[in-house]
Amino acid sequence: MTTLSKQHTPAGRRYVMRTFGFMAAYVAICVAMMTTDLFDGAIGQPVGWVLAAAVAAPVVGQIWATLALMRESDEFVRMVTAKQFIIASGLAMAAATFWGFGESFAGAPHLPAWLIYPLFWAAFGLVAPFIRSSN
Repeated sequence: MTTLSKQHTPAGRRYVMRTFGFMAAYVAICVAMMTTDLFDGAIGQPVGWVLAAAVAAPVVGQIWATLALMRESDEFVRMVTAKQFIIASGLAMAAATFWGFGESFAGAPHLPAWLIYPLFWAAFGLVAPFIRSSN
């Protein structure tokens, strides 16, 4: 969640509800995959792509929720959130690029590509307190 002040608007409240909904679905799917053997048969099979899409769908939903927050908010909130989103994206891409080249040239251990998503939100959370203006 971007800032406390955004949660006091109708758009902010919708964002919080959408975030909880999408992240609850994401966590439920991930917990089911980690704690049961229901999905083991899907690994390496074409149906595994369906499982991958099911896990990715709430991620797409969360990105949509953030973009909807920007669309439904006033110009100031839209601009500040967009700046936070862009800077966090750049930091996450830079970190992923650095690590990818580290894997290629320095023997760094491989990390799964899906880690870019939590890395992005970690970067978003780190930059949000420092980006508080539309300038």
